[in-house]
Amino acid sequence: MDAQDSKPDNRRKLFKRAAIATLIGGIAAGIGFKAYAQGDGCGWHRCGHAAGSLDPAAIDQHLDRALKHLYVEIDATEEQKQKLEPIVKQAAKDLLPLRDKARAARKQGIELLGAERIDRGAIETLRAEQIQLAEQASKRFTQALADVADVLTPAQRKQIAERMESFGRRWRHG
Repeated sequence: MDAQDSKPDNRRKLFKRAAIATLIGGIAAGIGFKAYAQGDGCGWHRCGHAAGSLDPAAIDQHLDRALKHLYVEIDATEEQKQKLEPIVKQAAKDLLPLRDKARAARKQGIELLGAERIDRGAIETLRAEQIQLAEQASKRFTQALADVADVLTPAQRKQIAERMESFGRRWRHG
């Protein structure tokens, strides 16, 4: 009976860890999307995450600024700062080509839609390619998320989770 009693606790712990990892990933995604929005003179909210080409120096500058804010929020140690920066910056560099592919696919989709005749085969091929692209991005993002979670303490992860929860309430207006 003791083994059965411990299973729900293990599941709860696993669920809590997954939830925390997801929230940390949300922060990393927010950093990445805001960095992507900096292309072609677009501000934070004016052009969206898929606007224009990106200057790698601008991405690095934005990530540095965002990481500094994160470090203050979680009271990061120097050792954590040294570990987090390369994780986040490498993930952004790895995801950048996927962003370019998504932009090209959007353009192709618009062309397919505006064609004289609808090519269902081409539309299906484009859809399948986009699913593969999303899968690649998801895998890379999840890897970065786990790497970031490994660097943080449980208290820091909890602090980030609480912050993300307050962001969610603000967006839902409730």
